[in-house]
Amino acid sequence: MLKDILAQAWEAMLYNRRRTAITTIGMAWGIATVVLLLAYGNGFSHAIETIFANWGTNTIGFFPGKTSQQAGGDKAGVQVRLTLDDVDRVSAVVPEITHISPTVYYDATVQNDLHTYTWTVVGSRPSYTEIVKLSVDQGRFFNGAEDDQRAHVCVLGSEAKTKLFSGAWAVGQSVRLNGVAFTVVGVLEPKMQENNDDINRTVYIPFNTMGDLKDTTYIDGVWLGYVGDYQKIEKTIRETLAAAHHFRPSDHDALHVANLRTQLHQFEILSFALQVLLSMVGALTLGIAGIGLMNIMLVSVQQRTREIGVEKALGARRRHILTQFLAEALAITGVGGIGGIGLAYLVSVMVGRITFYSALAKNAQAADIRLIITPASIVVSAAILIITGLVSGMIPAIRAANLDPIEALRYE
Repeated sequence: MLKDILAQAWEAMLYNRRRTAITTIGMAWGIATVVLLLAYGNGFSHAIETIFANWGTNTIGFFPGKTSQQAGGDKAGVQVRLTLDDVDRVSAVVPEITHISPTVYYDATVQNDLHTYTWTVVGSRPSYTEIVKLSVDQGRFFNGAEDDQRAHVCVLGSEAKTKLFSGAWAVGQSVRLNGVAFTVVGVLEPKMQENNDDINRTVYIPFNTMGDLKDTTYIDGVWLGYVGDYQKIEKTIRETLAAAHHFRPSDHDALHVANLRTQLHQFEILSFALQVLLSMVGALTLGIAGIGLMNIMLVSVQQRTREIGVEKALGARRRHILTQFLAEALAITGVGGIGGIGLAYLVSVMVGRITFYSALAKNAQAADIRLIITPASIVVSAAILIITGLVSGMIPAIRAANLDPIEALRYE
């Protein structure tokens, strides 16, 4: 039965080749538009995730500020100062922490025999590389023993290495930080860097060694990696440090927290809203193609009125006629859908990378937008296509099924 219906639908499509071809192209264009719009939305979401992954999505940094609210007998405007004791406090109350590192920042004169620059020097624990996703290109990162021994070793950002040593091998060479000699043990891979950012010109040294350049009694901040509920962890950190330093946990000026997962979640909401909008636009585009299909099927019903009358006279029931014309509409929709999905894949390959974050930052090609066609987007597109085909084919099919057989046989 089904095989006969499909064969009849295929013969009807071949009988009106030009009309069928035009309608099929319209459906293919519509479904390709839906798939490509969803692919763009997926590519945008992936680009945002890549930007955050550059720093580590499960990463929290907290930094001291000044109180803006009175707490107990303390007035507002008091400077909060963090110490290594605060690192221990946070580690003790947040078991979800996987890595934690105090950080101290210092603008130092960095020089070798040929060049002199003023760059930011970061003093941290070795775990800092895991927290903020620093990848070593040459050599290695400093280790715990070198931190304990206050070893004069350093790791250069990619741009710092280029400016100091050009194309020469830097590992094992010596640089001076404020006149103090340090041995280069590693060079980092380039990170995404906006024009006013100096992340690739940063020099990293062990936290304890930073004491030879700057007083580290008070630290500039703490970075940590974690697993678990990011909101709960941030709340615990605020409450713990608020109790230790006598400020209100709600005073966000007293303690600045950079919770990358919170920011990513906000962008995920925007990305989802964008995908919904693009889906609606694609559905409307496909709906226009569906209107074309409906008009063509209505014309087909009118031209085949006598044929319908003959079929009914031979015993065909309403459901047979309904199924026949609905099958024709779905056959056109199916062929157009397959062609449209193939066209979408071809376009996505030809388009390749669409400039996005690389227009603002260096080394950011990975965060540009690519048209990503996922199985989920194909399923959504196919669902929209099937609904469009059913709606577009149902009206002409109902009209054909409701024709009076006597009047149909008289039709000229």
